Formats: sequence, C-alpha cells, structure tokens
Amino acid sequence: ASIACGGHAGDAATMRESLRLCAVYGVEAGAHPSFPDRANFGQQAMNLPAVEVMALVREQLEQLKEIADEVGVTLCHVKLHGMLATVASQQPTVARAVAQAVHAAELHRVYVRAGADCELRREVSALGMEVVAEGFADRGYAADGTLLPDPHPQAVLPYERSLAQGLDIGLRGTARAVTGELVSIPAQSLGVHAYLPEAPRLVRDLSAALRQAGIRLGTSCA
Repeated sequence: ASIACGGHAGDAATMRESLRLCAVYGVEAGAHPSFPDRANFGQQAMNLPAVEVMALVREQLEQLKEIADEVGVTLCHVKLHGMLATVASQQPTVARAVAQAVHAAELHRVYVRAGADCELRREVSALGMEVVAEGFADRGYAADGTLLPDPHPQAVLPYERSLAQGLDIGLRGTARAVTGELVSIPAQSLGVHAYLPEAPRLVRDLSAALRQAGIRLGTSCA
C-alpha cells in the first residue's frame, strides 16, 4: 500500500488510519510522495529547482515516517505519484533530487519502485539503494513503453483489459500498447490505482490468477 503523504492528497489523520490498517491486515506500507498539487491530484508538472524537489519529497517522507513510528509500522518502499513520477523517470536532475531525498530521510532499508529503465532507477542505484521495477495493470502504455498521460482517453484501462494486461506483465513481462505494439515491461511488481472503482475486484482477481499460474506473490520488505 503506497500512502499519500500530503503532496497531492493525505493528511496526518489519513496517514495514521492507512498505516493502522496496514498493520491490521499485514500489508506492506510505503510512501507515495508527489508534487504539492492538490488542485490537480498531483497530475500537473511543476518546474521547481532540484533543491526544492529534494526538500518537498524529504518532508513528505519524514512526515509519514514519524506517524509510522508512532503506529509501529516499518515503511518498506517509496513510490512516486503522478507527474512527479513521470518527470523523475525522464529528467536526471529531478531523479537525483528524489534519490537524495530518499537517502537523506534515512528510512530503514527502504526500496524504491520505478520503471525498469529510467533516470530514477539509475540515480537511486547510484546511491546504493534497492530499486524494484514496476509495471501497471490498469494503465495504458504507449508504443515506447511509457504510460499514457491522464488526459488520454485510454490512460485508464477497463477491468477486463487491466486483468489481461496484469497477467501479461506478470507472466511474460510484456504489455500491448494501446496502438497495438508489444512492449517490454520487465516488472517485479504490479501497480493498481486504488482510487479507481474496480480496484478491489482487480486486485483480488489478478492476485488469484497470478497464483494459479504459479507466480509467487509476497512482500519485498526486509
């Protein structure tokens, strides 16, 4: 569970309740930082200096960690949200600022979820931190393997296509771009967007289908 920590959404109360539920149900908890853009749910690019990006990401991580320590939950991962994730995957300066923020926050043995071949992965790895490659079951891919932006009519996939795409990524490491091309998505984890109405059903059905196909699911938390 990647928990919004005050950038695009979330406050102390929602962080505390989300962490409490993670503890109750044995779910790995991680931080979901973003640009400070509540008006657009973190989906608008912000041209900020690298030092400011580092500061805002670190602030969000440390706020969630403080509450996690109070609740007794260990944060295991960091997963960027929305446009911050997109920009950090493409721009080395932003990727470096994010990586430095994660490193400076001193989260115990935390790993970062990122694309298999992107700037963020390179910068995080350069600081000696672990990266877990991720794919998305419920989001449309372009022919170059990047996610389609939210305004695109096929950015969010319907349930049946999401289930099929999740299985394709999990079993074969590929996805079908919305334009028909087969693209490589060598993912170690699959993301599902919890705010979508079909998310609970998709998580249940996709997990069951992957297990039935022989894929072992589990936490990456140390």
